[in-house]
Formats: sequence, structure tokens, C-alpha cells
Amino acid sequence: MKLLFAASEGAPYIKTGGLGDVIYALPNELANDPENEIAIFLPYYRSVKKNPDLDIEYLMDFSVPLSWRVQYCGLFTAKGQKPNITYYFIDNDYYFDRPNCYGDFDDGERFAFFSKAVIESLLHLDFMPEVIHCHDWQTALIPLWLKACYSHLERFRNIKTVFTIHNIEYQGQFADSFFDECIGVNPYWFNYLSYDGCLNFMKSAIVLADKVTTVSRTYAYEIRHAYFAHGLQNIISQYGYKVTGVVNGIDTELYNAETDPKIFENFKPGDLEGKTKNKIALQEKLGLPVAPDIPMVAMISRLASHKGLDLVEYVANDLMQMPIQFVVIGTGEDRYQNLFWRLAWEHPEKMSANIMFDPVLANQLYAAADLFLMPSQAEPCGLSQLIAMRYGTIPIVRETGGLFDTVPALNVETLEGRGFTFKSYNAHDMLDAVQRGVSFYENTAKRRQVMANLMNYDCSWKAPVQEYLAIYRSL
Repeated sequence: MKLLFAASEGAPYIKTGGLGDVIYALPNELANDPENEIAIFLPYYRSVKKNPDLDIEYLMDFSVPLSWRVQYCGLFTAKGQKPNITYYFIDNDYYFDRPNCYGDFDDGERFAFFSKAVIESLLHLDFMPEVIHCHDWQTALIPLWLKACYSHLERFRNIKTVFTIHNIEYQGQFADSFFDECIGVNPYWFNYLSYDGCLNFMKSAIVLADKVTTVSRTYAYEIRHAYFAHGLQNIISQYGYKVTGVVNGIDTELYNAETDPKIFENFKPGDLEGKTKNKIALQEKLGLPVAPDIPMVAMISRLASHKGLDLVEYVANDLMQMPIQFVVIGTGEDRYQNLFWRLAWEHPEKMSANIMFDPVLANQLYAAADLFLMPSQAEPCGLSQLIAMRYGTIPIVRETGGLFDTVPALNVETLEGRGFTFKSYNAHDMLDAVQRGVSFYENTAKRRQVMANLMNYDCSWKAPVQEYLAIYRSL
């Protein structure tokens, strides 16, 4: 099967979040079948273009029409880790030679150009996909471009499209004037984009794509309701017949406590002693009291309200009265950065605030911690809880989205389940879950068994890939 992935980021070239992980891991797993031929299209950002360690070569250039303008497009290429994966980079310095991937005033125009350039590239390549898999609002115009501008060409008529919603909060919303200014197709297509007083890229993809997926089964149902859908609930409900959820996996070779070179000491499932050695080493590194018998609670997160940080803020003093050490890694809103700095200043023996993005320190914390707190208000899938389990760290999560799908409540008698959960978005319900986790820590024998169960849980891409292949084949 010939598959094309289009996304605004993808490891190992550019990654700002979970999307980058998916665009690396999912195609690599699909490529294990030599009959699959995969092309991955990414913007040629400055950070990629100026990286001397990357082996990327020029292929060709051509023009891309975008409403009244005609823009240069360079096409660069690199081989993937497997022979049946090829990366393509869409080059245009005006759009992509910038310090950041996102956040510019003209993001709509930048990614409208990128989406159209992906399709235009197929006119010049000896590769015609059977399925184009688009990801999030930045590539949501691809189904529209295909139908509005290329359906008259025989070679494009049989291409099917899959659109994956990684986070429905970000939809690509722009003023109506954007239609004539940057899209410039027949006015017939305006209604496919128009929604709630503006143009909405994501809405058009939900309507026009052949299949819509989300990154967990529960999230696929949650976004039919206003609380989760950020205004798109009516569209999701109307087109619910083509919406399905597939839980993300992670790279279980990359996140492997037995082989990870970043952690202080490797350990196997059920090896509490090895985990404790990591805890001691991290306590020394962070300047916390060396106390191997104190449960360590970890948070590795973007510091934003919807990640449940307002719940943590509300019961912060209660948490500091518990017999724990609390270690946070992340950056985000000043309100929460200041909260954790204050707690670390007031309780240096209990709190370590690491307001930074440090992947090495993150892996060391996954390996050292006993409990992993993830109290999200909404979580389409979540990767952190999966990574934590790979290192034998018990998750404490709210029952929402992918957290509900991947962390069933732990029965402390039978040891069925994988973590401590709470349902209502309530600070004291979260605090109760933390208290249950801390109490469970005292039972060493049961904790050893749960640790082994977590590390042996298969959260790889093997099962999700089969679900995606079934979707592609059904189209």
C-alpha cells in the first residue's frame, strides 16, 4: 500500500509535542511490512535546514498557486530509517525560515501553502499514494485542495484521505476574508470551510475527509459533547459515522528501562531495587534529601490549566503535608511556574521545580519516580502515562480520553488495572487518588508486582498499526 503522511512536525527532524512522536513512530511501524511504501511530508523549517548533522538533499523546485499569488516551492528529500520510507521537505524561506514552527500572524497562509504544496508535489514525483493521512489543522486543507483543485485529473481521483484530530482545541480558525485572500477556489467550497462566523480548517477536513480518527477511543466519543469539542460538537455528531478512535502507542525500544542509556541504572520488570537506585541518584542530582523509602511523585507536563495544574494549585499545601517528594519538569504559564518555584522555596526538602524542557532529566525522573501524576481536564491520548508505565511508575490520572483507555483503575486486592484514577474534575478527588497511591506504596510486595505488570504492558504501535491498516484498506 502506498501511504502519504502530511504533518507540521515529525521526529527525528522537528518535534514540539506528541504529534512529532506519532509522525515518527506510526510510519516506522507500518514500514515493517515491506509491501507498504511511505512518504512523509514536513515543512523545511529553519531548524531543519540549518542543521549540519542532517543528510537532506535538494530534489527539485516548482511553483504553487495560492489564490492570486504564485509561490516558489523547493522539494528536498531524505531517506527514513527503513528503505520503504522517504521524507520530503517543502521549502519556502518566506514561510518557514523562522525561529519557531508555530505562533506567527500568518500561520493560516503558511500551512495553506504547505498543504497545497504537498499535493502539487505529486505532479512531479513518481509516487502516487492510495491514502493521504493528514494530521491536525495545519494539514486539514488537503481534502479540500484535492477535491477543489485536482479532482479533474484522473490520477488524483482515487486518492482517499484520513484526517486525525490530535487535539480539537486547535482548529485553524481565520476570518472569512482568508477565503479569497489565500484559498481562492470556487465560492462553492466556502460553505465547507465556514463555521460559527469564521473559516475553520478542521471543520472542512471532518466534512470532506473519507475517514476521521482521534488518538483514543474515549476521546472520539468525548468530542461529540460541548465540554470537550471547543464548538465543533455538532459537526462531529453529524459526521460521527466516519469518526473512530485509535489509541496511540509509543516507541517501546526508545523508552525501555532495561536499555535506556539516559537513566542512572537500567532495571528489569519488578526490580524495585534498581528503581530505588535511580531514585537515590536523582535525589542527589536535584538536591533533595536522600530518602529511598519516601514515595516520589512526578509531573512532566506543559504547565497549563487544562493539564490539571489548577487542581494541583488548589491542594498544593495539602500535597506538601504528605510524606512525599514532588518533582516537576515543564514550562508554561507564569502562574504555574511561579507556583512550583514558590513551593520549592518553601519546602526544599519536598519539592523540586525544574522549569525547563530537558529530555534526559525527564527520562531519569520517569525511572526514579514511584507515582506519576497526570490530572488532565482533557487528554486526547497522552503519552506521558505510557512512558511512565514503561519505567514501572504507577500513574495517577483523571478518567478522560486516552488516560481512561490506557490506565484502568487499579484494584489493590487483585492487582488488576494499572493506576489510581479519579473521575470528577475536582481537586480533592485528585488529592484522594494521590493519597491512595501513597498508601499503596507501603506494600512492597504488591508494588513490585504492579511494577512488573506495568513494564510488561504492551503499549507499542503493533496493535494501533493494525487498526490503521484496517482503516486504510476499508477505503
